[in-house]
Order: sequence, then structure tokens, then C-alpha cells
Amino acid sequence: MTLTVNGLEELKKLAGSDLGTSEWIEVTQSRINTFADATGDHQWIHVDPQKAAEGPFGAPIAHGYLTLSLFIPMFTELLDVQGVSTKVNYGLNKVRFPSPVKAGSRIRLVGKLAEVEEVPGGVQITVDGTIEIEGAAKPAAVLTSLSRFYG
Repeated sequence: MTLTVNGLEELKKLAGSDLGTSEWIEVTQSRINTFADATGDHQWIHVDPQKAAEGPFGAPIAHGYLTLSLFIPMFTELLDVQGVSTKVNYGLNKVRFPSPVKAGSRIRLVGKLAEVEEVPGGVQITVDGTIEIEGAAKPAAVLTSLSRFYG
């Protein structure tokens, strides 16, 4: 369920709040192949299902950066900030990929709005995120994301 806030003042009040959990997204082989084409990373562990089945993970796996890129659609399911003129990704403080995402797996985001701080013309939020893999003991990614919202 999406938490909707209107404007920077409402956003500031959410500091420290759990944002909940997104819906599951399936990471298909087709999505992995499209990402490989977009980035030029055609390593066999991603795009060759037969060879990958014999490899260290027993199946093709998503690129770590593909998993990371899916943070945005999952995050927008958790928080919708309205009444602002601009929303931008500002960066990442930390990213780790504890477990690979096998083709056909489903992932979801669990998010916490760790911090909201003022910046010139707006606010910067720090989100602690965990991208879980359905049925896996370890997450696909653990990250700290920074976004800015301007009035």
C-alpha cells in the first residue's frame, strides 16, 4: 500500500517511519537479457541458461545492478510525495548484494525512511532498503538510498 504525502512538511514528519513492503516483481530471463543488452554486460552467468545451469549458482542470475535498478519501481509503491516540483535520485551511501537473484525469482522491497534533512530548496531523504528474494534466507540487496525533493 502506498503512503501518500503532500509536500515537504508532511514528508519531514515521516522521518524514522517504516514504509512497508512492496509487491513482488518477477525477475524473468527476458528482463535479464534486456538489461544485458542495455548495459553491454552479456556475461554467461546472466544470459546463457544452459551454461549457467552448470555454473556456481545453478541457474542464470540477474545482474546486481538490475536488482538495484528495480529499487525505484518498488520504492514508488511505498511512498508517493505529491505537491513538489521535482524528485531526483541523489545517490547511494551503501549497497551490498548478499544473495544472487536467479532468473524466475520474485523480489520485493522493505523500506524505512531513516532520515529527512533540509537542503537548499527542498529536503533529502535517506531510505534504508532491503530487497528480499521470495523463499530465500538472505536478501538480494541491502542499500541506503538518497533522494531529493524540491518544493
